[in-house]
Amino acid sequence: MKAIDTLTPCPCGNAAGYATCCGPLHDGTTTATSAEQLMRSRYSAYVLKREDYLLASWHADTRPASLRLTAQQPAPTWLGLEVRGEQRIDDDHAVVEFVARYRLGGGRAQRQHEISRFVREAGRWYYVDGELTS
Repeated sequence: MKAIDTLTPCPCGNAAGYATCCGPLHDGTTTATSAEQLMRSRYSAYVLKREDYLLASWHADTRPASLRLTAQQPAPTWLGLEVRGEQRIDDDHAVVEFVARYRLGGGRAQRQHEISRFVREAGRWYYVDGELTS
């Protein structure tokens, strides 16, 4: 993967930029401190096609063998992320509601509205699964 400079905007929408937002999570120098932070970093990983990070941050009980992000045709163009809220169930469980916008090929923009479940094990947050809503 090519180096991303400090002025590169973060795909998750954080004005601080990729180098101080999702970049350190993607390169493994830090871990997410909340389910929302992990969800934002996973969105950025989809934008940047970081399948390695997506699989590593997916809980082992529900993780697929691969995502084949580079094989998707037409590849999605991610347009933006709106986090609607994080609900902490307890210290180790949380739910994050978000809407991700994307476009396939030259088609119309679409929305993925999801309520995702996260679990923390040994101090590390993992994506478990999500429910798509309309």
